[in-house]
Amino acid sequence: MNLATLSLDQAPPLSVPMRFFVTAPLFGLAASLLLALHGGDPAMSSRYAPAVLSATHLTLLGFVVMVMFGAMQQMLPVVAGAPVARPRAVSAVVHALWTAGVAALAWGLLVFSGPAMAAAGALLLGAALTFLAAAAGSLRRAPARTETVTAMRLAVLSFAVAVGLGAALAGGYAGLWPLWRVALTDLHLAWALVGWVGLLIVGVSYQVVPMFQMTPPYPPALRRPLAPAIFALLGARTAASVWGAPPWIGLALEVALGAALLTFAGATLWVQARRRRKIGDPALTFFRVAMAGLAAAVVLHLGGRAGLWTGDAPSLAAGVCWVLGFVLPVVLAMLHKIVPFLVWFHLQGINTARMQAGRPLLRLPNMKDAIPERRTRALLAAYLVALPLVVAAPLAPAGARPVLQPAAALALGAVFALCLLNLLTGWRSYRAHAGQA
Repeated sequence: MNLATLSLDQAPPLSVPMRFFVTAPLFGLAASLLLALHGGDPAMSSRYAPAVLSATHLTLLGFVVMVMFGAMQQMLPVVAGAPVARPRAVSAVVHALWTAGVAALAWGLLVFSGPAMAAAGALLLGAALTFLAAAAGSLRRAPARTETVTAMRLAVLSFAVAVGLGAALAGGYAGLWPLWRVALTDLHLAWALVGWVGLLIVGVSYQVVPMFQMTPPYPPALRRPLAPAIFALLGARTAASVWGAPPWIGLALEVALGAALLTFAGATLWVQARRRRKIGDPALTFFRVAMAGLAAAVVLHLGGRAGLWTGDAPSLAAGVCWVLGFVLPVVLAMLHKIVPFLVWFHLQGINTARMQAGRPLLRLPNMKDAIPERRTRALLAAYLVALPLVVAAPLAPAGARPVLQPAAALALGAVFALCLLNLLTGWRSYRAHAGQA
């Protein structure tokens, strides 16, 4: 494990990222329960069904973005070398506002409540602006000029665009102004899923895949242009949509964007095939599944845009492949590598302080003890059971959906439950050993 490029001395307290990490699976559980309860509804085949909208935002905002907020507050000081100012206060404010805002948004979308949507918009906007101000200030001071930092900067810019589009949608749902649902939803999803989430995964992968999976670095010829190219293509696609460009231009830009994403997937599999350590690793499998999910999402989306299939089901399946087939396994893999590392690192910091004070050292666990590998393998097994169910659910015949959709939701709920238990195990390991100090 190469730690030479990390500024570990600037890491925030462990409680800063962990409050986000531990909260995130609770929203995933809520989304799974909601989908299980509404699984027999025929409208669930549409991405605009209230339960689908609510569960989607619980998963994306409540699980994925919650984890990324925590990861960014850890990565900014450690990878970019620029600590977030007052990390405890920032994390507490962002966590509280975002948690309340996601809950209000999910309820507002489910029952179509204007007041709930307005409250959600205010809370989420407050959290997002607080995070953006902290992240922008940190990135502005960052001495590092790596490809990971570039991708993080572009991801934060994408998040700002997604927040603005989301605020416009929330205001439309609340009746404050006209609701341009289809156009704004597509742009909001593009900047949130590809810009914010996708670019952050790309940038963080440059760091964590070689570090934790013992692979060679991603090729420099890929690392340098990929994130800027994805960002530029998103901007061009948005401009084409706003200015009413001919459909073929929009399709060409989306094909180019899909090619860039598939290049990242191929490069990840390429460096993994050349890893120095050949022992099996659940994180490696999670990443390989994720790259397949990314490819499936791109193919399904572009096939729909090219008119190879029609209806909402393929579009919904493309979204499922992106969120649950690509983003979710990457996040699960990173959590189960980063959290044990953070537990080990912060406990080592306690021993360093004890050594400097002339006190006896504590006997500390290694990284594999924080979250035992058997727990990660159990999570991987549960995920591999859930994934084909959740991908098949929107494509299944109407008669099979009342059975398949609740089954898929419950299987997905088991994944989030195991994730929560594993993270709590890591947190308890830290608290138990730190308490000896």
